[in-house]
Amino acid sequence: MVSYVGFSSPLLAALLFMALQPYSIIAKVTYNVVDLGARGDGHTDNTKAFLNAWAAACGSTSPATIYVPPGRYLLHNAVFNGCNNHAITFRIHATLLAPSDYRVIGNAPNWLGFQDVTGVSIIGGVLDAQGTDLWACKMSGKNCPSGATTLIFTKSNNILVRGLISLNSQMFHIVINGCHNVKLQGLRVSASRHSPNTDGIHVQLSSGVMILDTNIKTGDDCVSIGPGATNLWIENVACGPGHGISIGSLAKDLKEEGVQNVTVKSVTFTGTQNGVRIKSWARPSNGFVKHVVFQHIGMVNVQNPIVIDENYCPRHENCPGQVSGVKVSDVRYEDIHGTSASEIAMKFDCSPTNPCKGIKLKDVKLTYKNKSPKSLCANADGKASGFVMPPSCLL
Repeated sequence: MVSYVGFSSPLLAALLFMALQPYSIIAKVTYNVVDLGARGDGHTDNTKAFLNAWAAACGSTSPATIYVPPGRYLLHNAVFNGCNNHAITFRIHATLLAPSDYRVIGNAPNWLGFQDVTGVSIIGGVLDAQGTDLWACKMSGKNCPSGATTLIFTKSNNILVRGLISLNSQMFHIVINGCHNVKLQGLRVSASRHSPNTDGIHVQLSSGVMILDTNIKTGDDCVSIGPGATNLWIENVACGPGHGISIGSLAKDLKEEGVQNVTVKSVTFTGTQNGVRIKSWARPSNGFVKHVVFQHIGMVNVQNPIVIDENYCPRHENCPGQVSGVKVSDVRYEDIHGTSASEIAMKFDCSPTNPCKGIKLKDVKLTYKNKSPKSLCANADGKASGFVMPPSCLL
């Protein structure tokens, strides 16, 4: 005869319950940078304290949070290298400051960098690179440092950046290089419309990148998309001032990876130099651009709303004067409306040896001074459907 014994002890019952769970409960650990020596007074160099916090989080076998309490924390160049902990979160309730003297970090490629990391999240915070003096130096024609990118992720996977503010970068604000599965959401990027080379977000050699619900005001491209960017999704972005959202510039090198599967939707451009743009230098290249969608786009007083420029040469200095080898195909423009600040609202200037193919226009309505603007085409093949203004010039 078999008898069944009940668990009258609450402790034994609790232990049995935990043993039967499909997962184990993992405790999280938090490292406060102040406890590790940081001071949010705007003057103390906190680089060592932040790196120590990173080392402690890396040494944890549990998910770890690095907490930055309110204050203004001065940081010099810092690189956070990959480690075995694939669940580290920076929760920032503060402003991180670059040195006010741009020469301190200006000759380094980056101010804050993450290399070979997996599962890193940055939640909140302000990054103030204090780049205004360096911009003035550059615009004066003096010999100046090139400037540091504010934040870069290199060869990293499963990254989340949410609610971050980037101010006054010396060069690019945020760079995603050689990464996979990156989500940038709810960001605010801000620099003067006259700030040189201050691209908002630059993506290259990366796949599975999402840029969502973000406001970018800067002196260069709001988003720039370099070689090797694939499966990129950009949605609900406000751009302006700035140079628009650009694929390129490409054909910098003879051998470069192509750009494909890019979607840009629900974006508003206000007072920008360009809207949606594809650009390449006029030189040989094995690069390509294909499977691109620009959809539900609003233009407000945009100088060049729709552009493919395969003779790109800013300021017309040292132009290669050759023919672009970049092959552009299967690019769709759908539901694009608003106002152009110039008479030429659509320009497709494609390569004579590699003409653009499969360009599709659908439901485009752009006006210039309450009239229909013009379109220009060279070596561009495609078709238009629905209402299209200016009238299509595609072959």
